[in-house]
Amino acid sequence: MRGRIYSDQKCPICGGVFIQDDRRRGLFCPDHPAQEATTRFRVRFGRKTARRFESYREAERFLDGLRYEVDKGVYDPRDYQQGNPLGFAVLADKWLAVKEKELKPRSFANLRNYVSKAKATWGGTNIKVIGYGEIEDFLYAQEVSDKTRANMKSCLHTFWTWLRKRKVITQAQMPEFPEVHFELGWRQTIDKDTQQAIIDEVYRISHQVNPKIWLAIKWLSTYISIRPAELVNITEKDIDLQSGFLFIPHPKEKRPKVVPLLDEDREHLSTLPQGLPNLFFFRHPAGISGVKAGDPFGPRYLYKWWKKACNNLGVEGVDLYGGTRHSTALALRQVATPEQIRRATMHSTNKAFERYFRVETDEVKDVYQLARSGQRVDNQKRKRETGK
Repeated sequence: MRGRIYSDQKCPICGGVFIQDDRRRGLFCPDHPAQEATTRFRVRFGRKTARRFESYREAERFLDGLRYEVDKGVYDPRDYQQGNPLGFAVLADKWLAVKEKELKPRSFANLRNYVSKAKATWGGTNIKVIGYGEIEDFLYAQEVSDKTRANMKSCLHTFWTWLRKRKVITQAQMPEFPEVHFELGWRQTIDKDTQQAIIDEVYRISHQVNPKIWLAIKWLSTYISIRPAELVNITEKDIDLQSGFLFIPHPKEKRPKVVPLLDEDREHLSTLPQGLPNLFFFRHPAGISGVKAGDPFGPRYLYKWWKKACNNLGVEGVDLYGGTRHSTALALRQVATPEQIRRATMHSTNKAFERYFRVETDEVKDVYQLARSGQRVDNQKRKRETGK
């Protein structure tokens, strides 16, 4: 039978090694049968599993458990190795080390936060015993919004998928994940006149500080494929004035964006002094308190100037994202088809596009108009909507 129990004790009479006797359920000296080991027991099971015990009964139960696992085909020596290689915390730290090299700091910080909460719950628990129930209990024990709970679930699912790909677990050991439902709210938007007034106010209050503050916000309202965090991270070499393109190397979509520049912006850029290729384009000049010359704009820097301009004009409830990208896209529905706008925003999926830009609004209004009047929608308007 596989596996045996040993003891570091020796026979006090002859100094011989104690031998396991399953019938008598103990370790005895073969030459002095009355002499029995009483402590310092060791279970050896193959080459990879060993464990120490203070009593024979504990060692025996452990050995019987290993033999049972072999009979059932579920024995895994990693479950018993020192360092707990299948512990959740151990594997989660390995995964985070990989993700830290792949993700931007802000995205990685979110993952690290989610995993830290899971480590506090599961710690060294063997990854193979964490199933649907444990995951569901963990998720709904968190005092967070439904959207954050869904993000946590997505994080954990990605982690377990990584375990499967690394063959730490098998497909059969991949747990099911609970459904986490959430509903995103709409961002507040503004009309183009209000947007332009805010941009003009940004120019008035920031031009003497740094004209690139105004330029960045103006670009966000024009080049609606670019997000604020993407824009402030471009470098001098990412702007190709000769060809007339702006290059976004690390966008959210995980594939580079090439954005064509308008002629007026190319002309404006040609009047600005150029820096070294690796310098951030949107950077602080000398003389700004709290930052060094050449430092890039922070993630909320443009937002602060946008809100300051909004406050000056009495505009409430409109953030930078909604007031630039979303408001422009919504206004474009008056002159462009949904497909044209989707191409301009460079959304990779229709679901994401519809979430932000409400492409169905005008079509629904047309149906309501038909319901009220019984008349056909104007052919010219239909032509604008369909692009045909």
